[in-house]
Amino acid sequence: MALDRWIALVILMICLAYGYGAFFTMDASLPPFMQRNPVWPSTFPKVLAVLGSATALIIVLGLEKPAADPKPMDINYRRLGDYKVGQALALLALMVAYALLLRPAGFLISTTGFLIGGSMILGERKFHIMIPVSLIAAGFIWYLVQEVLGIFLRPWPFFMGV
Repeated sequence: MALDRWIALVILMICLAYGYGAFFTMDASLPPFMQRNPVWPSTFPKVLAVLGSATALIIVLGLEKPAADPKPMDINYRRLGDYKVGQALALLALMVAYALLLRPAGFLISTTGFLIGGSMILGERKFHIMIPVSLIAAGFIWYLVQEVLGIFLRPWPFFMGV
């Protein structure tokens, strides 16, 4: 089995576990007044689980490839050194650091740092474009979540007290 199918199989298992949580455990603790709503907090996770499972199953079964697909385009797991594994691992480490720094550093600082660091890992070197775009994107997302959706999102580190 090709590497893409193995990865899809792992993603399928994750989606099935996520779907089990969304369909069977998330709705059990809802208060009675929310149980009559047409859209529950578990609606989006249910949609994600179903779509992710269907997509991964299509890849596992090989339905996405035409019959005359050339084989040299497949990912060769024996030659993983030829791919940019270092960049992928660096991005994964950056994602973990972002998740760990989100509360202590605040949304704006951690998101801006993540966007700048991610673009540097991917090869962008135009700092005069990268920094303003990261600042604007982080500020815009914070504004949408905080002001438009009304969800509290700590913008600055806790010690700033803002």
